[in-house]
Amino acid sequence: KVLIKPIAKGYRNLPDPIQKGTSNAVKNLSNLITIPNNVLQGDVKSAMINTARLAINTTVGLLGTIDVANEMGFPKYEKEDYGQTLGSYGIGPGCYLVLPVLGPSTARDSFGLIADTFIDPFAHVTIRENELFGISGNDIDYFSVKGVTAVDFRADNNQNFESLEKNSLDLYSS
Repeated sequence: KVLIKPIAKGYRNLPDPIQKGTSNAVKNLSNLITIPNNVLQGDVKSAMINTARLAINTTVGLLGTIDVANEMGFPKYEKEDYGQTLGSYGIGPGCYLVLPVLGPSTARDSFGLIADTFIDPFAHVTIRENELFGISGNDIDYFSVKGVTAVDFRADNNQNFESLEKNSLDLYSS
């Protein structure tokens, strides 16, 4: 509320092409988590579509800022994560909890979030740049993308959050 909300409001004041391009780029990168989860869930067709979307949007779509794959008729992707994959294997949600900064979750999705972080190829490449490529780098690339993803999500859902805050008797339980 204190940090992300004001940044998200400022982000909403940026020109539409910048917002759209940023949103497209972070969604394109999220395919790196979605594709292996499609495979783990046995949804090979979606994995192939999302792989094609990633390849097209990363190359022709200028690192994903332009959703060229959508214009070519590829269906929009449904984001998948390891929490959803665990659910597809019959693992129940477990207890409800609120994670600091990240917000409401379940035990299963919290475990999935940890798995997402450790298995994310983008994280491995950006955090281990020096080890992999001999490039002197730091973790700023990865954490910048995660920060922009959070701001983009908050900006897209700001009206929903404000409505929930305004109309709920108990915001925590809502």
